[in-house]
Amino acid sequence: MANHKSSEKRIRQTKTRTLHNRYYAKTMRNAVRKLRALTDKDEAVKLYPKVQKMLDKLAKKNIIHKNKAANLKSSLSKHINKLG
Repeated sequence: MANHKSSEKRIRQTKTRTLHNRYYAKTMRNAVRKLRALTDKDEAVKLYPKVQKMLDKLAKKNIIHKNKAANLKSSLSKHINKLG
């Protein structure tokens, strides 16, 4: 157990931040899954900017790595370009 007031506070803060980050990471993963599942190009083109914005924000806040965001955006754009 924590011996200092500050370490107790750190534990509380970490718990809160972990929950927050987990929620946004899961939301991002669901959005990526939804976009990959689309077969209609028009719908995918409409959804892509929202997903791209989400990825950029999460990378900026260090919830995901910037290279992961770049790789996901790249693979999603390839997926959209393949759609007929």
